[in-house]
Amino acid sequence: MESFSQDTIAQAVVKKAKELKIKSLKVKKFKSLTGFGVEGEIWGKKYYVGKLLNEKDDFLTAKKAKSEGKTVVYVYEEEKVLGAIVVADMIKNEAATLVGELKKSGIDVYMITGDNRQTALTVGKEIGISEENIFAQILPKEKEKIVRMIKNNINKKEILKQVQDDKQFSLILNRDKENKVVGFVGDGVNDAPVLATSDVGIALSTGTDIAMETASVTIVNKNLLTVLKAINLSKKTLRTIKLNLFWAFVYNVILIPVAITGKINPILASAAMAFSSISVVVNSLLLKRIKI
Repeated sequence: MESFSQDTIAQAVVKKAKELKIKSLKVKKFKSLTGFGVEGEIWGKKYYVGKLLNEKDDFLTAKKAKSEGKTVVYVYEEEKVLGAIVVADMIKNEAATLVGELKKSGIDVYMITGDNRQTALTVGKEIGISEENIFAQILPKEKEKIVRMIKNNINKKEILKQVQDDKQFSLILNRDKENKVVGFVGDGVNDAPVLATSDVGIALSTGTDIAMETASVTIVNKNLLTVLKAINLSKKTLRTIKLNLFWAFVYNVILIPVAITGKINPILASAAMAFSSISVVVNSLLLKRIKI
C-alpha cells in the first residue's frame, strides 16, 4: 500500500520492506487520505496505514517510540489495530545551527507538522524551537491557514482556536493587517499549498516534484544551511539593486538637465550615461565575490 504513496515516510517503509525482501500483495481500491495515511483492500479486507485512529488502540511500544521523538505509523485491518511501524526521522546535523542563526538574525522560527505532539516537542527541543512556536498534528489544509495567520501576527492560542473555523478564520484575517513576511521550507506533497501561500516558498530538491514546482526557491543540495545562504544572498542582492538605482538616479537627475541647458558637451553627457550603465553592471558583478 505504501508503494503507491509519494510521502517520504511511505518511501522509507517501502525501502525497508525491500531490504527485508518482504513480498508485496496486490492492493485494490487504493485511496490516499490527505494528512492521515492510505487505505486499500487486500484479499477482500480493508486495510489502513497511517495515523492513530483511536487513542484506545495505542500501546506501550508505540508510546515509548513517540516519547523518543520517532514517528509511528499504525496498521489496521478493518477496525482492528495490527501493529505499528516506527520511523526514526533523523535530525540533520545542521538543523540546530540553522535555527540558531535564523533566530540571531531576528527571524522567528516555527515548526508546523502533521506528526504527533510528543514527537514534535522532542525534535523542537533538540533543534532549539520553543514550544509556543510548535504546531503539531496539523492537517495539510490547516498549514496554509496557520501561515496566513502568522503573517497577520496572531498569537498561537488564537490561531489554534480559529484555524478550524472557516468563518472565524476569514473574520480574523479581515480584522488584522498583515505585517510579517513569512518563508516556508518544505519537501512533501502536502506542503505544496502552503509553499504557494507563503511570501517565499523554499523546497528541497530531495522532496516531491509538486513541492519544487510550487516553491519560489529550490535548494539543490541536502544541506539545510543553504537556506541561510539563500537568505543572506537575497539581502545582499537587494542592497545592490538599491545602490544601482541610487547611482542611476543621480546620473540622470543631475546630468540630463545640465546637458539639456547646453552647459556641458553632449559627448561628455553621453559618456556619463554610458558610465552610469557600466557602474551598474560592475556593481552587480561584485555579487560574485561575496562569500555567503
